[in-house]
Amino acid sequence: MSHFESIQDVVDAKLCSGCGACVYMQPDELRMVDVPEEGLRPKPIGAASSDDSEALKVCPGIELEHPDFGDRDTLERDLVDAWGPILAMWEGGAADGELRFAGSSGGAASALALHALEHLGFRLVLHVGTDPDAPYINRTVVSTTRDEILSRTGSRYAPASPCEMLDAIENADGPCLFIGKPCDVAAAQRARKHRPKLDRNLALTVAFFCAGTPSTNGTLALLRRLGVADVDDLAEVRYRGNGWPGHFTARSRTSGASYSCTYEQSWGEVLSGHVQWRCRLCLDHTGEFADISVGDPWYREIRKGEAGSSLIIARTDAGRRY
Repeated sequence: MSHFESIQDVVDAKLCSGCGACVYMQPDELRMVDVPEEGLRPKPIGAASSDDSEALKVCPGIELEHPDFGDRDTLERDLVDAWGPILAMWEGGAADGELRFAGSSGGAASALALHALEHLGFRLVLHVGTDPDAPYINRTVVSTTRDEILSRTGSRYAPASPCEMLDAIENADGPCLFIGKPCDVAAAQRARKHRPKLDRNLALTVAFFCAGTPSTNGTLALLRRLGVADVDDLAEVRYRGNGWPGHFTARSRTSGASYSCTYEQSWGEVLSGHVQWRCRLCLDHTGEFADISVGDPWYREIRKGEAGSSLIIARTDAGRRY
């Protein structure tokens, strides 16, 4: 039993992951606000609610717990302790070359999203994209077309709260796909237990491997290091993609000037130092609660000029089926 009495208690304890599930559960009382040195955090709308019980039910910052896997002989038993449930594992990439090039690794998450929309009758994909007015900031988006999926490829090493819009899935008229960080997917799985319509429409969840979410200040520090004087003048910020593992790139709106550094420089030297505290306590970096999880196959060296590749893990029967 949690000893937290409010969502603010979770925030004050620095256990908030910024997923946004609390806002989905209590939209009239809470909203997500970016705290630049920390991440996205729930804040009360008007007077603070005296009852956050609905929000606390789904909070992944408080606890994450797997069900009992029992004697299921289809699991890779020697990997469960470190990797969670695995029914099957592959390495591969999107057959669509444009998606594969634009994606962070092999474009697997984008390819799964497009396949769900074009061939499986899914109504929408709920995930994260770039804020067009401030491209160093993320926003939660709904995609229904290939062009939208393609425009939102590539990792976004910045705060994101896709669960705040789970109502888009709940109110859809058919199956939907959700893509997020491991904690986002864990929160969505908890939320579906309390919302029957969400449970009905949430047909597939995809998580990507995650080493933590840097704060907005992390991106701003990286942009300063690259010589960007005015972040309000930026037309584009990409953290990865357009090659594997890709470069961090930013482009000026007025001059067209481009600023760039390698993935190793952006993540290893700057962004990783701004990861929020809850992420440093997290035991799920590979999306154990998702139907499918994807990530870079860092177990081997990347050959220069090699096409992107993804490690793809089916964790549930639904994930293996799709």
